[in-house]
Amino acid sequence: MTLLFNLTLYGYAAALLFAIINLFPRRQFLDWTVNALLTATNVLQLVYIVWRWQEAGRPPFSNMFESLVLFAWATVLVYLVIRIRIHVPVLGAAAALMAILTLAYASWKFAPDIEPLVPALRSNWLTFHVFTCFLGYAGFAISFIASIAYLIIARRAGDATAQAGASLESVMTGTVAFGFIFLTIGVITGAVWANSAWGTYWSWDPKETWSLITWFVYAAFLHCKYMRGWGGRRAAWISIVGFLSVLFTYVGVNLLLSGLHSYG
Repeated sequence: MTLLFNLTLYGYAAALLFAIINLFPRRQFLDWTVNALLTATNVLQLVYIVWRWQEAGRPPFSNMFESLVLFAWATVLVYLVIRIRIHVPVLGAAAALMAILTLAYASWKFAPDIEPLVPALRSNWLTFHVFTCFLGYAGFAISFIASIAYLIIARRAGDATAQAGASLESVMTGTVAFGFIFLTIGVITGAVWANSAWGTYWSWDPKETWSLITWFVYAAFLHCKYMRGWGGRRAAWISIVGFLSVLFTYVGVNLLLSGLHSYG
């Protein structure tokens, strides 16, 4: 199914092209085109994930290639849900770009071969743990994109800029809250799974430790936002730091550190 994977990559590339064109200036029919392309490609990518699931006879979330495919799919999905209520054209372009870079990295760096699960992953907790974690990561990815856009827009003045900034801040906060909920569920299900596989809920494995660090960064974001009234640039920077922690938890730990999650 390499063709299906490539079609997914090309679909997101087409959506990115139309999204960039739509930035100068915005046109209603291009809005519809970008949204239709992202939706159709996201469905196509879901078909690819389901196909791998059927071929492997297991959830296709067990290695870096499969998890990167899942991350790209979830990121675009979260954007499409956000798009129903709040529309900032630059977010569509950035979500498509992130999906392209993720899939390109997956195909360049990792083999797409379907392999049997290692013993530690042979558990029904695999689907719940990985899927919830990656929904959380996707929410944080969209928040990261919104934060970068907010910091750029905040340098400008004008009513339109202020309105876009308010929309971006709303997206930033909403997606962090969404991501935090699913990351929390992912940490809990991971602890239960760890106890089942290794006899302990927490072992301070590098992946576990960095997941906890990431959790605390976003907990700090929500505390500062709702308890101290922080917003704007300060909130955007915390969101950016949080996503850098996500990236290290997800990719950096696997490449630089060894532990119980090294098979990932």
